Amino acid sequence: MEISLHFRCRMAFPNRGGCLNLNIAPFSGLTSSSWGKSSRGVSCVNASSDFSRKRQQKKGSISKSKGSGKGFVPKSSIGSSSKKNARVKKGEQTLDVSVDDDKDGEVEFSVEEKLAIVGKTSEIDREFGDLSLIDETLGVVESSRGEGIENIHVVGKDVDDVQLHEEGTSYIGNDGNGNGNGTGAATDGGIINEEASRVLKLKLEENLRKQEIERIAEENFLRGTQMFVYPPVVKPDQDIEVFLNKNLSTLRDEQDILILGAFNDWKWKSFTIRLNKADLKDNWWSCQLYVPLEAYKLDFVFFNGESVYDNNDQKDFCIPVEGGMDVLAFEEFLLEEKRKELEKLAKEQAERERIAEEQRQIEADIAEKEEDRVQARLEVDRRQETVLRLMKNAVKSNDNVWYIEPNEFKGKDLVRLYYNGSSGPLQHAKEIWIHGGHNNWKDGLSIVERLVKSVLKGGAWWYADVVVPDQALVLDWVFADGPPQNAVVYDNNHKLDFHAIVPMAAPDAQYWVEEEQLLYQKLQEERKSRKEAIRAKAEKIALMKVETKGKTLKRFLLSQKHIVFTEPLDVQAGSTVAVFYNPSNTNLNGKPEVWFRGSFNRWSHRNGPLPPQRMLPAENGTHVTASVKVPLDAYMMDFVFSESENGGIFDNNFGMDYHIPVFGGIVKEPPLHIIHIAVEMAPIAKVGGLGDVVTSLSRAIQDLNHNVDIILPKYDCMNLSNVKDFQFHQSYLWGRTEIKVWHGKVEGLSVYFLEPQNGFFSVGCVYGRANDGERFGFFCHAALEFLLQNGFNPDIIHCHDWSSAPVAWLFKEQYTHYGLSKARAVFTIHNLEFGAPLIGRAMTFADKATTVSPTYSKEVAGNPAIAPHLYKFHGIINGIDPDIWDPYNDNFIPVSWYMTKSFIIFS
Repeated sequence: MEISLHFRCRMAFPNRGGCLNLNIAPFSGLTSSSWGKSSRGVSCVNASSDFSRKRQQKKGSISKSKGSGKGFVPKSSIGSSSKKNARVKKGEQTLDVSVDDDKDGEVEFSVEEKLAIVGKTSEIDREFGDLSLIDETLGVVESSRGEGIENIHVVGKDVDDVQLHEEGTSYIGNDGNGNGNGTGAATDGGIINEEASRVLKLKLEENLRKQEIERIAEENFLRGTQMFVYPPVVKPDQDIEVFLNKNLSTLRDEQDILILGAFNDWKWKSFTIRLNKADLKDNWWSCQLYVPLEAYKLDFVFFNGESVYDNNDQKDFCIPVEGGMDVLAFEEFLLEEKRKELEKLAKEQAERERIAEEQRQIEADIAEKEEDRVQARLEVDRRQETVLRLMKNAVKSNDNVWYIEPNEFKGKDLVRLYYNGSSGPLQHAKEIWIHGGHNNWKDGLSIVERLVKSVLKGGAWWYADVVVPDQALVLDWVFADGPPQNAVVYDNNHKLDFHAIVPMAAPDAQYWVEEEQLLYQKLQEERKSRKEAIRAKAEKIALMKVETKGKTLKRFLLSQKHIVFTEPLDVQAGSTVAVFYNPSNTNLNGKPEVWFRGSFNRWSHRNGPLPPQRMLPAENGTHVTASVKVPLDAYMMDFVFSESENGGIFDNNFGMDYHIPVFGGIVKEPPLHIIHIAVEMAPIAKVGGLGDVVTSLSRAIQDLNHNVDIILPKYDCMNLSNVKDFQFHQSYLWGRTEIKVWHGKVEGLSVYFLEPQNGFFSVGCVYGRANDGERFGFFCHAALEFLLQNGFNPDIIHCHDWSSAPVAWLFKEQYTHYGLSKARAVFTIHNLEFGAPLIGRAMTFADKATTVSPTYSKEVAGNPAIAPHLYKFHGIINGIDPDIWDPYNDNFIPVSWYMTKSFIIFS
């Protein structure tokens, strides 16, 4: 039978002006076509059924008369036509349409306006919901779905034995009234299985996708655009296809084409993918690419795998990604990812260190056990020799001096030792004690007993009952007039001690094997105890360091609380903190408004300065406050205060700004390179406090991850035993003098020693020569020349007191513009009593000047050398290095100790 069904789609497919063409043919299945305004036909879906596989039992047939045979009626002759009325249902609406019998197996839908149907799957799903085609002869073709083409019902009146399982489609016969007869291929259900629906849907989607890609490709080619992506709107977490027209590209003559790209301005997930020839005309090539969730932009170029590129006229290709992260959100995401990566790396590093430490400990234990085993063997050999010698010379008694009862005894036996007090220096003693041991005192003092006067023996005889130590071969003892620690007079057999053989003890080879094992175990236990004590002390020292560091930091943060502080006191990266400011103690006192202006990382943060923020009154009435979000990549919080949003009067902490350290950030402060030029350094060339400060300050700065070097004269009186890895470094010429340079490590610090061959520092002392000024002036100039000739480019050059004060002006006058332009000069006054004129000149040229405490800075503030430069002069409290000056870990004091809040603890 040939039918042609016409109806207007404007009601069935609202908001569309296209025409949908459905072809129903007995041997070609169900197809759908759409036309655009240009009336070009585009195939969307082709789902054919295999009619060659029939059931043996007839299920039904479609026929125009009862006499027709099986299957569909042959087509009518060309030119003949007959029409039937049919109804098309969409939802609750019913449309009357006409059915042409003479169309070649085609159901055609025509509309008044021919517009292209170019839709995505979601559009097709939306428009096809609850569509029914009802015909008296054909039966019912019905699509009924909620979220896609799910359940399709085909109900025929006289349909022949048809199986649609090859395409996953179920057919159910019709009894003429639209009711299923229960004998269909899908067992009376009348519902096409889900797999058939899925296949139909996928084919529909694929054909629609292909049509749209062909249309977009043709449009781009006509416009001369060499590249496009599909879908045109790129979204995150999506697979896209990138197309390049080889004919329009600079790669037109290349055999291979690859795409090289990344996301988000080339910052995220780079990729390289080979393109393949696409099934499109006009020589399009393509590849598939996944767009990650974090993407806001796709950046890429094309190349031939070697050196020929198509990079969009050096601008690169870029495609925006819509509906995902923006730039700021991605930057925050990157920071969080970096934080996680750093945590992961830290855990991995800690695990590697733990494993390495365990392996090192295993190897150390093996070596220590072997060492103890060797020591035990040597000690037993020595003991064996000594004991055998003693046994040879030992006696059972000494007439009229001492004897033991019974005569025969062994280890663990109780014996009675008699002693004649009148035979030696204890004849007038009121008490007599035995201090004894065994086997040449191998275990020290193991027998201590008080002797009792013998009534039976009379005279001056004393006795004591003694248990013979186990494993004893020889007993060793002396007599005294009191117990250990209280005795004054001893009888030690004229310094030979008393020795008695244990008669029933006969040492054999097994005895000495057991003795060696016992000694080995004892050495192991002693070693374990020592290691445990060392470990406990190290943990205590580490804890004390952490506590001291925390107290120092807290003291520093609270030192300016009368002006500014934060809550919480220790600022953590990624947190929000409240900044409290007291304008009454600054130059903004009395201003009606106070504005917070800040940034991070020494004003160098990637996001630039924060917008000015008006501070609000705090609860205490004198402070104002502002809330600040601290980014994850911050290591320092920087801010100033102003009287208005536009500026006006500022409080910038006298030109230094306010700075508060940030903890837990993923970015660490870049290390500075600081070089100290000084004539003293503890402990190798220490005369006064200057040497202590140079060493301790340098160590503290180095502990903050900065790089520190010290330049020092090489005195002939210097104690080089405290210099590790001391070796010759180089020689250079300055001032017609050869200067030898040596290098070594002092207290973990890198030190360069300058040794001019003019003898300036071969005079047996640090200070005290008539030409000290000339000597140290030469050294200062030579030190700067050493930096210049060796390519040093430090951030800070730090000079100390009058002895290295010339560095300040020599640096500014002769080196700032000639190779050391990056550095700044810092000058520290340790004692103004010496070299005030030199100190005054150094104050003039230094960028910053410090002294040993705020108190001392006030004391010297009126000095003519200091007064003109108070704006750059700061007193900083000197500290001590706990690793050097620690009474808990000092080997030069008899008893170590440490302090708590209330007590001094001795250990």
